[in-house]
Amino acid sequence: MTLQRPINKRGVRAKRALGVQAALEWAFRIEKAQLELPPPTNVVEEGFGFGLEYVLMQRAVLGCKVDGGQHKMGSYTHSVAEVIAATVAGMPDSLGGIRMAIYVAELARAGLTPDWLPGVVPRCVPVETKRNQHGERATTIVVSTERVLSRGKWRTVEVLACPVTWRPHPEQIASARRGYEDWWQALDWVRDGLMAGRMLREVEVTVAMPKVRPWVSG
Repeated sequence: MTLQRPINKRGVRAKRALGVQAALEWAFRIEKAQLELPPPTNVVEEGFGFGLEYVLMQRAVLGCKVDGGQHKMGSYTHSVAEVIAATVAGMPDSLGGIRMAIYVAELARAGLTPDWLPGVVPRCVPVETKRNQHGERATTIVVSTERVLSRGKWRTVEVLACPVTWRPHPEQIASARRGYEDWWQALDWVRDGLMAGRMLREVEVTVAMPKVRPWVSG
């Protein structure tokens, strides 16, 4: 997807409208933007150049907006994509911080949405099975013994049980869906930041968002 802005009736190129997920995928997947993460807290900042975030803040103070070239050439990354990457890199700790920023960027780079295990329902299944000439059967274990009267004689017999489990476990499904919700909250924060910053001259980030809980029908 190239960043070709539509031309309005006055012959002026209008901003291209993108939802935040589409904007992230364009920045990281097409433009190959990289996260400019802050240095570790135990690293002395002297000797480091000004980061992109600092430059963006200074431009904001001066009232400037970022503009970029029309086409990607070689290793050139569109400045709009760099702004998007810088916004992601500023993910607050309350939403997962650097770890979430990397997660959001990697998903966008792959063009993926977090796997919330759609259509998966926990099933009660044997813990272990074995196969013989009669087919596959659940493995049983001895849980106790009983004395029973059989044909006039008392005999000791084993009481067998089949250990079962839930697959996938309900907690696995719940964990996957919590992960999706965390990702959604991160995208919501990025969207609000890009919309409020007004630093994307060629792109207009819309209010469009992925479904907040796609596993909830209706």
